[in-house]
Amino acid sequence: MPETSEPHHGETRGATTVGSHTLGPHVVGLRVVVRHLLPDGRASDVLGTCTAWGAHSLTIDRDGPPDRAGPVEIALADVVTGKPVPPRASVRARVSARDVEQHVGALWTSLETEPLGDWLLRASPPHGGRLRRRGNSALAVDEPGIGLVDAAYAVREFYAAREQTPYVQVQLGQEVERLLAPLGFVSTGDGDAHAQLAPVSRALRSLRAVAPDAPAQVEESDTDATATLDGGTATGRAVLSGDWLLVEGLLVDPAHRRRGLATAVLAELLDWGASRGATTAMLHVETVNTGAIALYERHGFVTHHTNRYLVG
Repeated sequence: MPETSEPHHGETRGATTVGSHTLGPHVVGLRVVVRHLLPDGRASDVLGTCTAWGAHSLTIDRDGPPDRAGPVEIALADVVTGKPVPPRASVRARVSARDVEQHVGALWTSLETEPLGDWLLRASPPHGGRLRRRGNSALAVDEPGIGLVDAAYAVREFYAAREQTPYVQVQLGQEVERLLAPLGFVSTGDGDAHAQLAPVSRALRSLRAVAPDAPAQVEESDTDATATLDGGTATGRAVLSGDWLLVEGLLVDPAHRRRGLATAVLAELLDWGASRGATTAMLHVETVNTGAIALYERHGFVTHHTNRYLVG
């Protein structure tokens, strides 16, 4: 079968045309819907993640309740129609942006927090050799509930006492950003980042289907793990926050990109998280990093909300 998404022109079997679809090996790792013929000639639909594509069949890990989920193999000759569909959203997609972002504190071993009405002031030591705005900003996805003028003053006082720049993290497109502008808080001009979520089990199955076999070393504690692949050419870190798994620092040496190493690192981290009971994976990816966004979405990550940093 071809590697591209060019349509396959079908043949008629009885009253049904088979082989008219845009499927191929390129859909491995993607969520697809496939209509295929049953032995009695009736057609049936299957929805799930394509985990394998062979010379004569494809395998789909089906969505659905436990008694109907799991892998099913379909003969290519029986495929009537098929196409990729959007990834299945995590049930955690229904939680608020504030609740999602509060898990980020688990990334730091030392995080100072102080409530400010409905906001949360945060300060943390350098991470990876520098101060991170995620851990050194006021989490302000909603209005503070104490008056914006008072809140803005308190943010500046909190960070001035620590000789830090006053940052506020807001949800892109929400009212808080507009209301803070007259008080002197404006976009930093960079660092807008999607918060993306995925069910650990489903993302892991998708990653395993395509990840290369690369030598891996995992250093772990009870709450975090660092995966290093191929002699250090690719690395990443994951941290547990309850049954959430936070993924960060996924890096591949530029000379070794396009070999699937990022996929392999992500698979190692999610495998470790699954072994510790994690059910939801979360990561931040900057909106300008289109390559990483494509990788994550290919394996079931969906954007829950987008963060923006304001400086005042």
